[in-house]
Amino acid sequence: MATSKESITVVAPGRICLFGDHQDYLGLPVIACAINRSIQLKGRKNGHNNFKIMMPDINKERHINLNNKIETVSNRDYFASALHVLERYDCIPNVGYDIVITGDIPVNAGLSSSSAVLVAWITFLLEAYGSSHTVDASFIARLSYEAEVLEFKAPGGLMDQFTISLGGSVFLDTVTGAHTPIMQSIDALIIGESGVPKETLGVLGKLGDLANNAIEQVRREVPNFKIAEATKLTYNNHYHLVDASLKPIFLAAINNYLITKEALSIMQQNPLNLQKLGTLMDAHHFELKEHLKITVPIIDNMIDGAKKSGALGAKIVGSGGGGCIVAISTPENEEAVIEGILKGGAKSAYKIKISKGVQII
Repeated sequence: MATSKESITVVAPGRICLFGDHQDYLGLPVIACAINRSIQLKGRKNGHNNFKIMMPDINKERHINLNNKIETVSNRDYFASALHVLERYDCIPNVGYDIVITGDIPVNAGLSSSSAVLVAWITFLLEAYGSSHTVDASFIARLSYEAEVLEFKAPGGLMDQFTISLGGSVFLDTVTGAHTPIMQSIDALIIGESGVPKETLGVLGKLGDLANNAIEQVRREVPNFKIAEATKLTYNNHYHLVDASLKPIFLAAINNYLITKEALSIMQQNPLNLQKLGTLMDAHHFELKEHLKITVPIIDNMIDGAKKSGALGAKIVGSGGGGCIVAISTPENEEAVIEGILKGGAKSAYKIKISKGVQII
């Protein structure tokens, strides 16, 4: 049944991964947070049986006729894939809306602008047309994951959709979606935008395949091996079973998992030890740069600029090949860190705050 509301407005935040980049395709946990950069979707009934979707920020427009059943979905057509998925959950549009989508999340920068659009779109559809299922943040996240990843058999895990839907900082099980809110807040998180578009599907697909190949090589000799049970001794015990070209990737998988678990322990303590957290962030970036090779020169320069200006820790955000960095600072030093990132070649740098998840306002 259609809502009686003439208009609906949804706001969905961007997200950053603090710890656990390149772990979700291994089924390992991540620590991520929603940030106060967002996508806003405004829908108003139009009296027609269609969606007119306007995206002025990127100068695009999309029309969807509700009379035409979606049989197949073009690659990465998330508007259509969401409609396809939601039909399975008894959410079926029967009146049209004019929709305007705007936002201040930089595009193709590793802050999940596309996932935020999708989460906002699915939240709007559920609010407008309802579902026979109980709708909550986890349900929205699960449907968004189905529409963005499963529909296209794409690489990637649950992190983006769940972090954006849930909000705050979360320790997330990327297999089940189970999550633990992290109540401690980091006051001075700084984003630096490189201006170089990130690479997602290619990098994730390649590194995911290589990491899983390394794990499979170990399992040929140790059938009960589980990466989720890794300890500090795991690499030394098993590296001889892995091809030389895969050893760095196997090592990064283990070290990043252990770093993420240690970071969770620190973030659950009060008061929060920012110095230790920053040291772990540096260690995580070392794995991403030296073993997974996902940085580019401008990212390296931005990291160096942040550290030389007093950042407690800094790392690349997202799949790699470009995009953004995130740095931890003390509140009194944040302006110096921003300046250092800009001197490192960043297109833009600014403080961000941890925010709420997707909301209807």
